[in-house]
Amino acid sequence: MSRFLKLRFLFDAIAVALVLFVAYRLLVAPRFLSESAAYPAPAVRYQTLAGAPFALAKQRGHVVFLEFYASWCTPCRVSLPLVESFARSHPEVRVVAVDVGEPREVAAAFARAQRLTNVVIDPRGLSRGFFQLEGFPTMVVIDPRGRIRATWQGLNPAVQLNMAHAAKMLALL
Repeated sequence: MSRFLKLRFLFDAIAVALVLFVAYRLLVAPRFLSESAAYPAPAVRYQTLAGAPFALAKQRGHVVFLEFYASWCTPCRVSLPLVESFARSHPEVRVVAVDVGEPREVAAAFARAQRLTNVVIDPRGLSRGFFQLEGFPTMVVIDPRGRIRATWQGLNPAVQLNMAHAAKMLALL
């Protein structure tokens, strides 16, 4: 191979790597709000599938991940097992799956089928307004002070890495 072709191959590889990096940063990587741009999470209350109350305000002192989903959402079926796996391996954070807009029976059947462990329900869909949800799945990251620090919309195959990064970053506050 001539020297020119080797250099061209090297430059092509660098260009491809740069394009992939930019695409990742723009399309996949979560965006975090700065400390000064963070804003208080709404004081929402939900019911767990077991019927116990869940109050977001009582989670202060912990990093909280709220994964909003619906059973009809195909990307949620891919995302939820990843989120659940992260929750099992990181007990120091709170990971809560929020079923939005569906009756308890539908939410319970879906949670059993997906083997979800920490599910709360929002049968009236009020979370859409409280958290400005535009689609599912949507992850909302709340810092130990009860402030929203990030919102990630859509299917993200790297969600576990992003959650680990957020948990580490926010636990230092």
